[in-house]
Amino acid sequence: MTQNNKVCLVIGAGRGIGGAVGKKFAEHGFHACLVRRSDGEQLKNLVDSIIADGYTSSGFLLNAIETNKIEDLIEQIESDIGPIEAAFYNLGAQIGNKCLAETSYKTFERGWRLGTFGLFKLAQTLLPKMVERNKGTIIVTSSTAAVRGNEQQHSHAAAMGGRRMLCQTLNAEFGPKGIHIAHVIVDGAVEAPDTLGKMLGTEAFTKLKIERGGEKNGLLIPEHIANTYMHLYKQHPSTWTHEMDLRSAKDIPWWNTRKSDNW
Repeated sequence: MTQNNKVCLVIGAGRGIGGAVGKKFAEHGFHACLVRRSDGEQLKNLVDSIIADGYTSSGFLLNAIETNKIEDLIEQIESDIGPIEAAFYNLGAQIGNKCLAETSYKTFERGWRLGTFGLFKLAQTLLPKMVERNKGTIIVTSSTAAVRGNEQQHSHAAAMGGRRMLCQTLNAEFGPKGIHIAHVIVDGAVEAPDTLGKMLGTEAFTKLKIERGGEKNGLLIPEHIANTYMHLYKQHPSTWTHEMDLRSAKDIPWWNTRKSDNW
């Protein structure tokens, strides 16, 4: 494989935002490197579907919070495939609702490792390479918990809040050096079988899609989120978006507690 490919790296590539982003960027000439922790068969299906459409992709199974895993992967991709021009940190850090007494040290630390420390490792390894090339984009998928701490969300809210602040400090240091870092708050339910589907179960997920999905505009659609990420990537440096809030048309903003008339 040549080293002239421009690469997009998607950490957290499932049948939702990550997979859709990989496909979208592959369609725009990137070699899509898709990374997930488990389910090699599903990862292969994602990679094969991109290749079947006439584009290029590779898949990697790894646990991003283990020592040196992200670091070694970045070096491998840069050496064997090409420069990573766009990276997407799409790992969730949701470990379930737990009251403080039931939130163990291990549980809290795992949320932080997924939510914040993994992004830190990605940034520390990749950003110097992007600075040397004088271009690069890192887009970080986040959630409502980054700006609002709900009951029994001790680990998740702390992890997402840390993720948001890390994006801000990285922007302060690397924005003037030509690197675009965008923090995207996904404020609502995403029509994704790998996340929401597993949380709800097949029957409830199917029912929700019928009631709120598709053209009913009550769920966030991964393919349209991917279009937004492509827009962020293409922005001119004079008008970079550093943080944005994505929400379906008929959903309720996190800051608005009124009862929806639509659902």
